[in-house]
Amino acid sequence: MSDLSARATRLLELHQAPEILVLANVWDVVSAQVVAATDGVRALATASHSIASTFGYEDGENIPLDLHLDMVGRIARAVDVPVTMDLEAGYGDPGETARRAIEAGAVGANLEDQLKPLDEAVAAVEAVLRAGRDAGIDFVLNARTDAFVRGAEDPVQEAIRRGRAFLEAGAPVVFVPGAIERDHVAEIAEALGPRRLTVISVPGASLPASELEALGVARVSTGPFTQRVALTALQDAAAAIVAGGTLPEGTRALN
Repeated sequence: MSDLSARATRLLELHQAPEILVLANVWDVVSAQVVAATDGVRALATASHSIASTFGYEDGENIPLDLHLDMVGRIARAVDVPVTMDLEAGYGDPGETARRAIEAGAVGANLEDQLKPLDEAVAAVEAVLRAGRDAGIDFVLNARTDAFVRGAEDPVQEAIRRGRAFLEAGAPVVFVPGAIERDHVAEIAEALGPRRLTVISVPGASLPASELEALGVARVSTGPFTQRVALTALQDAAAAIVAGGTLPEGTRALN
């Protein structure tokens, strides 16, 4: 079994395990190395918003795909754990973008449906999964529905409808950003089945990972928020020293 295939299989197993998979999203090599070296980290996810910001681009497929994939490849080569990439909506060709992501070293991906007609969204899911099969790996597609973030009339039921369609198409898990309230998470998780739902942790709003695990959630990630944590610490440190103080005590040499 190739290293890429082994990483893909491992990532799939982590989603299916009883313990919730917690992913602190990364955006460059040093952030990936720091997170990967943290006790308890078993896999990494890249954040498209954060990678775009690193290079001065707005989120939403504004960063050139070649540049985006180059960073993902650098991250994948720098760590020994599985890496899943945010494909956004697939850059116009989800299957080909997934193929190139696999070549870069990614063994899983998020794919936004942007509330496109369901048949189109399912076809995109199928194209990504086909790319994984063609590469001979268990590519872990985290099929995302934007029912909450794009304001569907009944986001819970729309997330369930779309999530079930993605699962039927072969996606192992379904990502529902914006599902934060306990009742919403519980209803979607029950409708999709245990270890099928993934969510994002929003500072000051989301349930703790331990409670999400108890509700049957497979995975929780952090999206752009980990980069914002780092930037908040940077700005606070800069403000302190400019104001006549010093850098924070306890700063560690992590690079």
